[in-house]
Amino acid sequence: MTLRAVLFDMDGTLLDTAPDFIAIIQAMRAERGLPPADEHAIRQVVSGGARAMIVAAFAVEPSSAGFEALRLEFLDRYQEHCAVFTRPYEGMQELLADLERARLQWGVVTNKPLRFAEPIMQRLGLAERSAVLICPDHVKNSKPDPEPMVLACSQLGLAPASVLFVGDDLRDIESGRAAGTRTAAVRYGYIHPDDNPGHWGADVVVDHPLDLRRVLDQALCSC
Repeated sequence: MTLRAVLFDMDGTLLDTAPDFIAIIQAMRAERGLPPADEHAIRQVVSGGARAMIVAAFAVEPSSAGFEALRLEFLDRYQEHCAVFTRPYEGMQELLADLERARLQWGVVTNKPLRFAEPIMQRLGLAERSAVLICPDHVKNSKPDPEPMVLACSQLGLAPASVLFVGDDLRDIESGRAAGTRTAAVRYGYIHPDDNPGHWGADVVVDHPLDLRRVLDQALCSC
């Protein structure tokens, strides 16, 4: 079936959101008289959310006293500063323009809560271009469950087989495959050094957003 739409995971796929997370972590540490955290270590755990970043930045366990206060402070700060340094990955704007010229719909399916995802899309000028934004707020089960992907395809009015889902996490690929979409794994996102996107079972693995142009060319002509 010819490709009709491309859906992206947000953090680590469509957008490099780590700089805002890192800036908040560094501010929190500085206010506590602590030296800067290892930025690379924070990037490696972004896909694990606020909980994983707090563990990495402050060497505390979720069961530790004070952990929840740190997590809530982090989220409150992120609510106010979620799109200061966040940007689309290099080449992503060109790819989105290619999709739009080809009259393909594109959208976002993310495990990031709507209260963060929506303002980010708006502030980056992507909200009016995106055909769909699916967050955990819209479903009972988040990725890797197929429910978010099924809902996105339904809102687009498309069969899953005509949709390509692009992600930087095994959960993305599992969600897409279970929903019946085609899948592309990226190597440029927030991937733990012990992980390997080539082992996730995606239909294709790419190193750069613009590498998806070849995938799209093949899919559009059903080659």
